[in-house]
Amino acid sequence: MDKRSFLAVGLLGVLNSACTTTSSSRGDPAARRGSIDASVDSALSKLHTQVQGSRELTDKAKGVLVFPSVVSAGLGVGGSYGQGALRVGGRTAGYYSTTAASVGLLAGADSKAVFVLFMTQDSLDKFVASKGWTAGADASVTMAKVGASAAIDTQTAQQPIIGFALSNAGLMANLSLDGTKINKIDL
Repeated sequence: MDKRSFLAVGLLGVLNSACTTTSSSRGDPAARRGSIDASVDSALSKLHTQVQGSRELTDKAKGVLVFPSVVSAGLGVGGSYGQGALRVGGRTAGYYSTTAASVGLLAGADSKAVFVLFMTQDSLDKFVASKGWTAGADASVTMAKVGASAAIDTQTAQQPIIGFALSNAGLMANLSLDGTKINKIDL
């Protein structure tokens, strides 16, 4: 393992333990589920308000995975972590965590909401059956593009898995979820 990989793994470990410690200190599992569900509701509402056509897509999706706050931090080597929920038929079907490592020109920290829409039953079934799912390796995630009319691009809307990333400034462009690891968590 080279030095950068070692540092990335170490940073992810620190991020993961910090987020786990924070979550654990919030109390019982029912309270944690309620907190995640409320954050998911808020993130979906923000997406629907800010991105024209997103409500129609989430309504058509077979499942919607929402990470209301994915925190990224780093200095040269970075990582990100967040917890969220999978919604199927408007109801929570499970809780998940997301982690990713990155190397490059990084400095500082940020937070974004990440949404993964499973537009086909097959893509949702493969995700649910996985013992750990990696975007780009287990399935390709097409990041949503907004056209000149500020609506979702029609080519994007026809893909089996669609991703959105929303910061305080709005929909994030030129972002890839490739390499992002998603695991089910028991709450």
